Amino acid sequence: MAKTEIDVICREVGLRDGIQSLKTFVPTAEKISWIRQEAAAGMPNMQVCSFVPPKLLPQFSDAAEVATAAMAIDDLWVSTLVPNLKGAEAALKIGVDEIDFMNSVSESHSLSNGRRSTDQAFAEFERVRDLRDAQPEGKRFKLAAGMATSFGCSIEGHVPQKNVLKAVERFVNAGVDEVMIADTVGYGNPRDVHQLFSQIIAEFGDTVLVGAHFHDTRGLGLANVYAALEAGCRRFDASLAGLGGCPFAPNATGNIVMEDLVFLLEGAGLDTGIDLAKLLPVREIISRNLPEEPLHGTYEKAGTPKGFPFAPAA
Repeated sequence: MAKTEIDVICREVGLRDGIQSLKTFVPTAEKISWIRQEAAAGMPNMQVCSFVPPKLLPQFSDAAEVATAAMAIDDLWVSTLVPNLKGAEAALKIGVDEIDFMNSVSESHSLSNGRRSTDQAFAEFERVRDLRDAQPEGKRFKLAAGMATSFGCSIEGHVPQKNVLKAVERFVNAGVDEVMIADTVGYGNPRDVHQLFSQIIAEFGDTVLVGAHFHDTRGLGLANVYAALEAGCRRFDASLAGLGGCPFAPNATGNIVMEDLVFLLEGAGLDTGIDLAKLLPVREIISRNLPEEPLHGTYEKAGTPKGFPFAPAA
């Protein structure tokens, strides 16, 4: 389970979103070492893999082994991404804490990324929900749904906020535990982020956990984090060294940098439970196994300002 005394939850998604499209296979032992070292640095939540057919994403051919190792770590909340019931059944066998269902608000992105319409995706979600509900009370996994392309789609362009609200309402009514509002291709800006998160949290925040997943495609990732923070969001995804990026966003620079996110949140007086001094050395795993991948992050370059007031434990 994730630590409960922290003020805001950061989730590492580098092991899933960060490496999913890379041709270079990261050895299983290195993935597990990455998870263990980040957990030791205080990372409370990690999305460790995706349960998809290996022929589609060979990077996750070891998903069961990686997820099993992650589940053995105390105080770590383990989540995995699945596109369908078969993936959820595989994750269930491992006993992960949370299953994240792949979903898009944009019809075009849904067809391109998941090869199904939004209605077909929702029907598959209902099958995963039924799987959760069939488990004994107290042993059910948490079920989250991603709202990809919530601010824009590289195929359709602008995505109206009313479409996002409608999609969230649909999944909330169907019994989802959490929704992740994702700026998949970096179209969001702080004004729109604040507006959308304020509406979603006001309407659904008492029913489900509302999280944020931003990319830094156009340099507004952390600005968007702060806008969502001011709207009441307390759950954020990021990737160590900013690894990753949506294959449907040309020239995308990837996810927001975990190290910079933690620095921002701690500077805002919010305890993340993460020790940046222990987190930074984990970047070596990426550079060692993916030497061609650029490592992003300004905190790593500049270091901690003298006298920086890290947030006290809650």
